[in-house]
Amino acid sequence: QLQLVESGGGLVQPGGSLRLSCAASGRTFSFYAMGWFRQAPGKEREFVAAITWGGADTFIADSVKGRFTISRDNAKNTVDLQMNSLKPEDAAVYYCAADGGPFPDFASATSYYSRAANYDYWGQGTQVTVSS
Repeated sequence: QLQLVESGGGLVQPGGSLRLSCAASGRTFSFYAMGWFRQAPGKEREFVAAITWGGADTFIADSVKGRFTISRDNAKNTVDLQMNSLKPEDAAVYYCAADGGPFPDFASATSYYSRAANYDYWGQGTQVTVSS
């Protein structure tokens, strides 16, 4: 089993920044692709960002592209989500997820990593509130 624990959530003003972190334990972290999803009250779970197991490729949702960045540190077994220029519509519970494969080819990667059903492990989530 792979355990995932998110941290870094909290209250931030519109236009502010927040950095979320996901710590993994239990299995070899470097073999998993990692993703971030979010879910606001009354809305579907939404893809935010993903990074491949090797860290060479990243995938960012259009709604946050240019503002959010995903990164990983396999030596520390962590994946981070840097969120800048936050908007009220970014408020949600943010979840970290891990995918043990098999992984898609490059042409199918964007659609694959945007589907929550393709991930094998999930964290408990961390609340992000954006309000003035």
